[in-house]
Amino acid sequence: LAQEDKEMLRRIEDRFPGTVENGQLQRKKLGNIVFAYPDALLDLNKITHSAVKEEVLRLLPGTPSLVAIDAIGLFEGNLAQLCDTTVAVIAPVEDRIARLISRDNISYEYAASRISAQKSNEYFSDVCDHTLENTGSFDAFATKCLAFFMDLAIIEEN
Repeated sequence: LAQEDKEMLRRIEDRFPGTVENGQLQRKKLGNIVFAYPDALLDLNKITHSAVKEEVLRLLPGTPSLVAIDAIGLFEGNLAQLCDTTVAVIAPVEDRIARLISRDNISYEYAASRISAQKSNEYFSDVCDHTLENTGSFDAFATKCLAFFMDLAIIEEN
């Protein structure tokens, strides 16, 4: 969404000059600002939450009866009200940092600053209907998710 939504990019660039270059969001530049200053992160969230909600609402009418919304600010952006059930996917902080470093090729310090700017695992467990802990391998977590959805009768075993 970040690269396609030109209006959102314009609003980000207006608030955080130098973070959009040639129509491309410079995530690390933006991250260095918003993860260091809580007020800046609040401003970014105001911009992005409304854009994410608009995109979700645009996509929903043509979707099948089962939809998963994996969105930043599900509760803050008032998307949770569209959900029949909510699931927190949590992991130990060190695992989250290691995954960020691996996925985004960033430093430990930068990854840790991103994680520290997010709400805690406890917050998500408290506000969601269910909690899944993402520890171990990808395959192990996929198996845990499958069992969870089967327990909820959302999907059936083949």
